[in-house]
Amino acid sequence: MRSLQARQYFYKFYYIITFYFTQLSVVLFDSPGQLCYDGWRTVAMEINVLIEGDFEGCPEASWLQSLVERVLTAQGTGSNIELGLVITSQERVRELNRDYRGKDAPTDVLAFYMTSVAGETGAESPSFVAPPDGVLHLGEVIISYPQAVTQAQEHRHSIKKELAILIVHGVLHLLGYDHEKPGPEREMRAREKEILSRIEVVS
Repeated sequence: MRSLQARQYFYKFYYIITFYFTQLSVVLFDSPGQLCYDGWRTVAMEINVLIEGDFEGCPEASWLQSLVERVLTAQGTGSNIELGLVITSQERVRELNRDYRGKDAPTDVLAFYMTSVAGETGAESPSFVAPPDGVLHLGEVIISYPQAVTQAQEHRHSIKKELAILIVHGVLHLLGYDHEKPGPEREMRAREKEILSRIEVVS
């Protein structure tokens, strides 16, 4: 979603998510963290994790946050980063897919970005427009947990591995990657594979 209309949609959606963070009884992990993981450089980022519901087997917010941090570190985005991750129901994701993408169908992951990305896709270090507060607000990744469970069962691997796949996919979208055309799709898939190979997730 790279059009002005899509960005306007996101701004409306962003206020919805903000309301959820302040009003709903949810599992929330929101704090600048530091990570040093098997050779990854130490970074400080703000990753807001919202788990909207009581999902059996869902990993803790701290695990989800660390995974997002590792993806961002692999992309060399720097430390002044803010990003939201929402784990929610299939019904909610379908509603968002319908309202903001015009597709009345379930899906596994949605990405709503707030940045202006230079170039179409695939840049290792894309040129972002820095906001006045000096923090790069990337946007939100929204994942349907029930759909993730279904796909994990279909591929015969763990829910953690499936969530890792979806998180990597969603974060790369926020960083400017796309898969609408064969060339960019190959580049995005290759990058996903490279990042996933460097993240130790129970299969």
